[in-house]
Amino acid sequence: MSNLKALKTRINSVKSTQKMTKAMKMVAASRMKKAKSLVESSRPYSDKIQEMISQLASNDAIKGQINEKFPLLTGRNQNKNYLIVVISSDRGLCGGLNSAAVKFAKNRILELKEQNLNPTLFCIGKKGYEQLKTNHDNIIVDKLFGIFKGNIDYKIAQEISDKIIHLFEDNKFDVCEVIYSKFKSAISQEQICKQLIPAQICKDKKDAKNLESPINYESGKEETLSELLPKNLMMQIYNELLENNASEQGARMAAMEAATNNAGQMIKSLTLIYNRTRQANITRELIDIISGANSV
Repeated sequence: MSNLKALKTRINSVKSTQKMTKAMKMVAASRMKKAKSLVESSRPYSDKIQEMISQLASNDAIKGQINEKFPLLTGRNQNKNYLIVVISSDRGLCGGLNSAAVKFAKNRILELKEQNLNPTLFCIGKKGYEQLKTNHDNIIVDKLFGIFKGNIDYKIAQEISDKIIHLFEDNKFDVCEVIYSKFKSAISQEQICKQLIPAQICKDKKDAKNLESPINYESGKEETLSELLPKNLMMQIYNELLENNASEQGARMAAMEAATNNAGQMIKSLTLIYNRTRQANITRELIDIISGANSV
C-alpha cells in the first residue's frame, strides 16, 4: 500500500507540474507574438540607418578622407582593447538559449586572448552574468539586469548606448562587439557577434557606388553623420535587445512545450506502473484469502 500511495503522490505532483508548464507555454507564446511583431518592425529602421551612414561615409571612407572627427565610425589607430556586450535573459526555463550565448562569448574571449588582445565584458541579463562571473569576473566592467521584465523601449537602449559611448570616450576600449541571440523562429535562434564600434560601413567600391544617394543634406554631410552615429548605436542596441527578447520567449515556449509533453509521457508511465502494482496487490490478497480458506 505504501508503494501505491507514493506512486499516487508522484502522479499528482507530475500533473501539477504539467499544468504549470502548459500555462507557461501559453504565456510565452503570447509574449513571443508581441516580441516578434516588435522585432519585425524594428529591423527595417536598423537596416536603413546603417545604410544611410554607409551612403554618407562610403566614398570618403574609400578615399581615406574620414578623420578623427568621427571616432564612432573610424575607431582609433589601434584595436588592442575590446568591449564585448553579452546579452542574455534575466530568467531561466528557456532551454539552452543562455548557455549557447555564454559559450559563444567564452569562445570569442579565448579567440581574442590568443591574438594577444584585451577583452572586457558588459553583461546585460542576469543569467549570462552568473555564468560568466565564475571565470571572467575580473574583466566584467559593467552589468545591467531587469530590462526584460517590462516593455523594452528606446530609453533603455539610450541608457546602454550612453554607457558604451562614455567608456569609449574614456579610452576603456577600441572596438565594441555585441553578442546576442537573433530570432529566426520559435524553435530556432542564432547566436550573433556584431561589431558596433567602429560602425560597420560599406567599403567595397562597387557597393559604395550603388549606395551613392542623390539626397542633398541641408546641414551638410559631416553634421548629419555626427548626429546619426550615436543614434545608429542606440538603434542597433535596441534592435538586438528586441531580437534577444523574442528569442527568449520562443525558446521558453519550445522548452515548456517539450516539458509538457514529457510530463504527459511520465504520467502515462506512472499510471501504468500504478495499475500493475495495484493489480498485483489485489491478486496477492486474493491468493492469501483463498489459501486461508483451503487451510480451514
